[in-house]
Amino acid sequence: MLRKIRIALAALFFAAITLLLLDFTGVLHTYLGWMAKVQLLPAVLAINVGVVVALLALTLLVGRVYCSVICPMGVMQDIFSWMGGKAKKNRFHYTKGHTVLRIAALVVFVLLMVFGLNGVAILVAPYSAYGRIATNLFQPVYMWLNNLCAFFAQRADSYLFYPVDVWVKSGVVLAVAAITFVVIGVLSFRWGRLWCNTICPVGTVLGFFAKFSWLKPHINDSKCIGCGKCAKQCKSQCINPETHQIDYSRCVACMDCLENCSVKAITLGSKCGKSSKVEGEAVNTDRRKFMVTTAAVGAAMAVKAQETKVDGGLAVLEGKQLPERQVPVKPFGSQGLKHFSNHCTACQLCVAECPEKVLRPSSKLSTMMQPEMVFDKGFCRPDCTRCSEVCPAGAIKKIDAAQKSAISVGHAVTVSHNCLLSQGVSCTSCSRHCPAGAITIVEDASTGHNVVAVNEQQCIGCGACEHFCPVRPFSAIYVEGREVHLSV
Repeated sequence: MLRKIRIALAALFFAAITLLLLDFTGVLHTYLGWMAKVQLLPAVLAINVGVVVALLALTLLVGRVYCSVICPMGVMQDIFSWMGGKAKKNRFHYTKGHTVLRIAALVVFVLLMVFGLNGVAILVAPYSAYGRIATNLFQPVYMWLNNLCAFFAQRADSYLFYPVDVWVKSGVVLAVAAITFVVIGVLSFRWGRLWCNTICPVGTVLGFFAKFSWLKPHINDSKCIGCGKCAKQCKSQCINPETHQIDYSRCVACMDCLENCSVKAITLGSKCGKSSKVEGEAVNTDRRKFMVTTAAVGAAMAVKAQETKVDGGLAVLEGKQLPERQVPVKPFGSQGLKHFSNHCTACQLCVAECPEKVLRPSSKLSTMMQPEMVFDKGFCRPDCTRCSEVCPAGAIKKIDAAQKSAISVGHAVTVSHNCLLSQGVSCTSCSRHCPAGAITIVEDASTGHNVVAVNEQQCIGCGACEHFCPVRPFSAIYVEGREVHLSV
């Protein structure tokens, strides 16, 4: 029964958070947005103490239930592992924990965060990795199905569905998502929770706390008949049938062993049998190592500022090329480069939810896959605050439309030799579309031509001027980001 309950909860969480990542309307966030905020790494980066304490308390109570129920990457591994079980039964066997590799992977993750290489570190962050898979691989299929429904609905005079533009936000992120999906899929299909128990930093940290959990499976020596069935079907490969011991740091509390034991020799209880120590492992030494590395994870949250490069938009402007910005433009509510890069996990939720297609992942190494604003397809409308509403890590603080209109994330910069006004052509596109009224057309006394004048103190950096500028291939006006966002 415990296993069935766990599977039902895991299926519910997995389906809900997948739909949240696939949704392009913003409707589901009202009901399911909290599921992204209870993921461990985003909660740590958002300094959401309540969620972090609750997840650690849950782990100390019943072990790594987070990995088998709440974490979408963990559930996806279970799905592949289940498929592998259909192809070959009893394919697992007990192996000693890769303790050195686990700690090394965690240390590397921490060092990358400390030295400002979040874009590389988050490649192995479980929620972020699944977010990239869902938004880059699954969402296009979801949108194509929506367009197919819209096609038939419109012919039936129904507008229940509406067609949407399906486009590749970033070739780099698409490739990373595809590689991650294939690698984790193959590993899970063949070796179950190998990725979760060797590379994943969240699994390593929670594994340390899981050793001291109150309720955990233990083997009754007097009942066990030594069939080894539990070990052959344990996807974490953490059950030693010869010594009747379980490595609780790797056990993900899936409850499979409880159901698979035909003589009911494995039960869930507060006693751990003979010893929680796994043969060949020095528990006290590991405890000290885990305490050091766990403390380092907390210190890693104070990382250095980073850069990013993204694209996004609304109306397609053929032949328009992006300018080379000295400072990338970060979303409204992100406060600036340092705060954003310190907290963003590149889960792509804000990119998927942006209705104007302004947010797009970066391809720079230091800020790989973290979103920034570009304006080739649209501009950031002053009344839209969806990205601030969906961010689970606190990288984009929640703001309303009034607060957004008082924030400057960048300022417009003119390129006079590109401007049509310098050629005697009457054009007022940038000034007409500026929602902040920061752009005016004035006469240059020295040349007699009209020129564009920008009030930098009034400009909010929404990108409307850059987006609507008719000049090709490079706009005559573009937005330069601010390292620290200002109030206007």
